[in-house]
Amino acid sequence: MSNIDVKSNILNNLKEKSAVKQQVYDNTLNVMSDIKEILQNLEQEFNDKLGKSDERIKLDYKDNGIYSAQLKIAGDMIIFAMHSNVFEFDRSHGIWKTSYVQSDKTASYCGIINIYNFLSDSLKYNRMQDLGYLVGRIFINKDFHYFAEGKRQLGFFFNDFGNKVLDKGSLTNMIILAINYTLEFDLLVPPYDTVKIASVEQISDRIQLSKLRTGKRLGFQFNADDINGDLSPKAPDHPKP
Repeated sequence: MSNIDVKSNILNNLKEKSAVKQQVYDNTLNVMSDIKEILQNLEQEFNDKLGKSDERIKLDYKDNGIYSAQLKIAGDMIIFAMHSNVFEFDRSHGIWKTSYVQSDKTASYCGIINIYNFLSDSLKYNRMQDLGYLVGRIFINKDFHYFAEGKRQLGFFFNDFGNKVLDKGSLTNMIILAINYTLEFDLLVPPYDTVKIASVEQISDRIQLSKLRTGKRLGFQFNADDINGDLSPKAPDHPKP
């Protein structure tokens, strides 16, 4: 291949692929902004309904910067984190079976917003070894088409890629499902063998701030307590050429 051909290929990639990725990034950032607005509205709505309840169970929203926001709910923390890069799927992924992507390969480029669940004490006491769990993740493309992977309903209700545009209504439903799952996902006593040995440093920290490593399923297989839905977008029985 001559230098002229290589330069032409570079130019085409910049005009097509790179331009699409920039659009995907912008769309994902817009969705992240919508998430922040929704979280603030939910904070106000639930706190108003909780009234004079114990302040410790009320919601507390915090903006963590351009790519992240968090919502504290009693003893739990839900963190929404946007990845700054745009991704492509491997060829075995179900997205390639959809007629939507088969007719436009650039539709497969997606931005990602991850939804994590941590114990609020893990952040409060800087327990850096504590474990958080990925509750779900949202994929957004250049056309604002989307699908979600996640626990329980998140993996079932939001996987019609190419047919629906992500709006605030669907986004609100996803967030509410993530919150509900988090509150039902209880902290279990870890198996004895996983905590039977502690270092002097750990026990000293524990006396001060209860810093022994903690996670909702520490010592357990996370997937064993919950069944994921089908994480791939639905494909038609007979994809269009």
